[in-house]
Amino acid sequence: MMNKMSARIRLFTGVLLTAAVVAGCAHKDDSGPADLALKGGAIYTMDGSRSWAQAVAIREGRIVFVGLDKDLESHIGPATRVVDLKGRMLMPAFQDAHIHPVSAGVEASSCDLNGLATVDKYVAAIKKYADGHPDAAWITGGGWLMSAFGPGALASRKLIDAVVPDRPVLLWSSDGHTTWANSKALELAGITDETPDPADGRIDRDSHGIAIGSLQEGASSLVTAVMPATTDAQLQKGLRYSVKLLNGLGITAVQDADVNEPDLKAYKAVDASGDLNLRVVTSILWQHDKGLDQIADIERLRAEYTAGRVVAGTVKIFMDGVMENYTATMLEPYLIPGNVRGIPMEDPERLKEIVTRLDADGFQVHFHAIGDAAIRQALDAIEASRKANGDLGHRHHLAHLELIDPADIPRFRELGAVANFQPLWAYADPYITELTIPFIGPKRSRWLYPIGSVYRSGAVVAFGSDWSVSSANPFEEIETAVTRMGALGDTNVPFIPEERINLPEAIAAFTINAAYVNRLEKQTGSVEVGKLADLVVLDRNLFAIPATEISDAKVLVTLFEGKPVHGDLGAL
Repeated sequence: MMNKMSARIRLFTGVLLTAAVVAGCAHKDDSGPADLALKGGAIYTMDGSRSWAQAVAIREGRIVFVGLDKDLESHIGPATRVVDLKGRMLMPAFQDAHIHPVSAGVEASSCDLNGLATVDKYVAAIKKYADGHPDAAWITGGGWLMSAFGPGALASRKLIDAVVPDRPVLLWSSDGHTTWANSKALELAGITDETPDPADGRIDRDSHGIAIGSLQEGASSLVTAVMPATTDAQLQKGLRYSVKLLNGLGITAVQDADVNEPDLKAYKAVDASGDLNLRVVTSILWQHDKGLDQIADIERLRAEYTAGRVVAGTVKIFMDGVMENYTATMLEPYLIPGNVRGIPMEDPERLKEIVTRLDADGFQVHFHAIGDAAIRQALDAIEASRKANGDLGHRHHLAHLELIDPADIPRFRELGAVANFQPLWAYADPYITELTIPFIGPKRSRWLYPIGSVYRSGAVVAFGSDWSVSSANPFEEIETAVTRMGALGDTNVPFIPEERINLPEAIAAFTINAAYVNRLEKQTGSVEVGKLADLVVLDRNLFAIPATEISDAKVLVTLFEGKPVHGDLGAL
C-alpha cells in the first residue's frame, strides 16, 4: 500500500514540476537585485495551488521572486549571493502549533529521563544525577513514561527513596500530567495518607489508603508549591537551548502552549539579546481557581510582553487530563470500577462565559482537550462565544484531540475551530495498546486521533509536537500522520488506516495551517513573493521517497528572514 502511494507521489511531483517548467510563470518583485538567490532546486511552495518552482530570490529578509531558473537573472546584481541547490528540496520552514520550549529546555539540564523506557533505568538515572549534584537542595526533572508503570501510572516513592532518601525529589511524567515524588518531597508538602484529593487532581494510594508517591493532575501543585522557583537565568538558558534545537529541525515559529510571567520574561530577555530566532505566540495559562477576575492581569501580560518576535495574545485552558491515568473527561465511563469519567477542569456553563469574555477581549483560546466530553464542552464554549460576539476570527483551537465523538467532527469547520493534533501519538504504541484501548473498548477506540476524518470534514488541521512530551522532529510526526505507524520502526501495521492523510496534507499542517493558527499566514508558511524568507533546505525530496523513510530526512539549512540560523549554504 505504502509503496504504491510513494509511486503516486513521485508521479504527482514530476507532473507538477514539469507543468511549472512548461508554463514558465514567475512571481516577482522588480524593485531591485536580491541579496540571496537560490536556484536549481525542487521548491515546494505551499501556495494555494501547491505549486513547484526551481528558484527563489530574497532581499532584506523577504521573498522577491519565485519561479524558474531562466527567470532569475533579473534579480541578480553584483552583490547577490547565488547558491545552487543542486536539485535539493526547499520548502517553507516548519511551525509548531503546540510546544513547550522553555520548560523543555530547563528539563534538558535537570534530571532528564527522556529516552529511557524502564523503571530500572529511571532509578539508575536518578541516582546518577543526584550523585553528580550533591549540592542541589531538590532533585527535579522528568520525562518518564507512564507505560513503564502500567495501568494508572502508579509510580512508587520507595523506588526513589532507595537511591535518594535525604533530599526531596519530584519528577514529571513525559506528558506532564503526573509527578513521581519521594517520601521527603511528600513530607515537605505536608502530604499524608489523610490528605484529601484536590478538586482537580488525585493523590494515588495503595489498597490500604497509603500515599504511594504518584500525584495526578492538580495534586502535583501540592508539592510544586513548596519547591524553589526556577530562576530567570535557568529559564533563559533553557530557552536558548530550545531555540538552537528547534532551528536545527527547521522550525522557525511556535505556539508555546503554557506560559506564566517568568516564562514571558525569559522570552523578552532572549529576544532583546538577539537570540530568539523564532516567532512565538505564547498561551497564557488560565488559572481555574481565580475566575474571571484574572482577565485584567492577562490583559496586562498581553500588553507588557507583546513585542518584537513575541505575541502574548492567547490563553490556554485545560479542559481535562489524559486517558492513561483516567483523568481525561469522557462522555461514557472508563471500563474500570467506579463509574469514572475523568476529572473535568472547568464547569461547562462557566467555561462558556470565560471563552465569550476572552473572545470579546481579542484573545485566542487554546484548549487542552483529550477526552470526547472535554472536546464537546470546548466546542460548546466556542459556539456560545460566536452566538454572543459573532465570528471575530480569533482562530480558537483544540489541542491533542485523542478521542472525538464522530458527531462532533463536523463542528470544527462549522465553528471555525482549528483541530490541533499531535500526530506522533497516532500509532499503536504501549500508551494505546496497554493504557487506552483496554479501558475504553474497541468501539470508542475507532475514533482515536481521527486526523483523516477531521481533514475530510473541511476543518483546518494544524500540527504540534508537544515537545518535550514527545519528539520535536517534524519528519517523525509527518511520517506517522501519513503511515499511522511508528516512525522509528516501532510498529509495521497501520493503526486505524482510514485515518491516514497524504503527504501534502501533513506538510500543510506543519506549515501554512500552523501559520494560520499563529496568525502568521500572511507573513510566513509558504514560499510566496512578499513573505518572510523563513525556509528550509532538506537532504532529500520528501515526495521522492517511500513514506516510511520520511523520518530519516534532515534539515541542511534553516533560513530565518533569509539568514542561516542552522547549517551552511556554502556547504550545499
